[in-house]
Amino acid sequence: MTVKFHGHAVLSFTDNDCDVIIDPFITGNELTDLKVEDVKADYIILTHGHNDHVGDTIEIAKNNDATVIAPVELSDYLSKQGLNTVDLNVGGEEEFEFGKVKFVHAFHTSSFTDDQGNNHYTGEAMGLILNIHDKTVYVTGDTGLFGDMELISKVNGPIDACFIPIGGHYTMGIDDAVYAINNLIKPVLVVPVHYDTFPPIKADPEEFKDKVNVSCEILKPGESVHY
Repeated sequence: MTVKFHGHAVLSFTDNDCDVIIDPFITGNELTDLKVEDVKADYIILTHGHNDHVGDTIEIAKNNDATVIAPVELSDYLSKQGLNTVDLNVGGEEEFEFGKVKFVHAFHTSSFTDDQGNNHYTGEAMGLILNIHDKTVYVTGDTGLFGDMELISKVNGPIDACFIPIGGHYTMGIDDAVYAINNLIKPVLVVPVHYDTFPPIKADPEEFKDKVNVSCEILKPGESVHY
């Protein structure tokens, strides 16, 4: 399986002729390699409602007639904007053409601010377990460190690849992410995300790589990881 990183927490992959993008924050993301008008997507998966994750979902979904897979309250909000949505809650899973999506716990807040400055409650923030063919991917989403990462990994694993935030301030930082990888998740491969986009989340991915005891790939926007 191949997953491409597009800066911040934006990920994409193609499987069974389905183009899938996760948390498509493009406009305002100075690190991304993407342009909204060029994005091809059959499915958009959202971990939570913050604007740096919902990003350009509405425009991309309308441009591509894409289906948005999102937590229940966020899905409800987006459906009212005219999008095709599939709502899932913690522990919920669904099979799609490209594979299976399961939402799991993350510890983080979640709301969306519209263009008029109105703030909308969008339910819990969540992580993702993706089962694509014989591979299992854990996208932790924005989260702090919590012990049930071990339970999530044991029940759904073994984990072939994990995408985890290291930027601190709004999510776990390097040391907590290292503990999660080395002691709780124990994936075959880890990729650090959610760092350097804004001044408060500046972090050194090489420090993270030096401290984890599993294979680590540091990706530049536009680069891919294969596993």
